[in-house]
Amino acid sequence: MILSPDVTTLKAMLRAERAARLAAEAEAQARILLIEKLKLTIKKLRHEQFGQSSERGALLDQLELQLADLEDNAAQAETTAQMTSVDKVTVPSFERRKPARRPLPEHLPRERIVYPMPATCPCCGDDRLRKLRRDVTETLELIPAPVEGGPARP
Repeated sequence: MILSPDVTTLKAMLRAERAARLAAEAEAQARILLIEKLKLTIKKLRHEQFGQSSERGALLDQLELQLADLEDNAAQAETTAQMTSVDKVTVPSFERRKPARRPLPEHLPRERIVYPMPATCPCCGDDRLRKLRRDVTETLELIPAPVEGGPARP
């Protein structure tokens, strides 16, 4: 968010943000009161002693559905309010570093292996092949030292 250097604009933005927050809090409070009222009504209807008529049962079911909807809306509004109140944080992009390996020491023996390029394409038999790139790799081969006097390996 880019803020204006003008003080009056900043004050107006602050007032607007406070008004929006107060309105959201008032709406949440009203929702909580309505939920409590519905819970109390449902509790009263459940505790009636005398025979339940079909109208009271339908009213009870309607109130329970309305209560469930209001609780869902309250939870959703609370989540939205929490998400809007949190400042946006910009995270720099991650750049993978290449592994920093040192070259092999110069005193180690080197063996150059050049793989022959085929004269024709193995798929179609075309002879217009050309070199695309050159790959050079150094691989350290570990040859275990022979053990003298130990059991012979099969």
